[in-house]
Amino acid sequence: MGVRRAAKGVGRFVTEAVGEVVGEALLSLLACVLLGCLGLVAYLSWSFSPRFTLAGAGLLGLLLAHGAWRTFRTPEKARRRGLAAVSATGFTLTAATALFLFFYATGCDCL
Repeated sequence: MGVRRAAKGVGRFVTEAVGEVVGEALLSLLACVLLGCLGLVAYLSWSFSPRFTLAGAGLLGLLLAHGAWRTFRTPEKARRRGLAAVSATGFTLTAATALFLFFYATGCDCL
């Protein structure tokens, strides 16, 4: 009975370890693909029109700054509507994507 229980424990450990390795590899691959797509978008927009790229980056920066302001300065009980909701959501998604890339794209050898 003890051998059977030990074998099941080892089997669970191996399954969990393989699952973690595969999960890490998939997340690293996703981060590399996302980073490559962001670089491609930046390259294509710059080759199309540098002025529009800078203007778009400025507008995106203003939208994200407004979202950060609304996220961190608005009381929790106040409802966000319209532009405030859009900018707060955009800031949250951008911050989550940046954290994801920080943790997983730094380990990918595509840089």
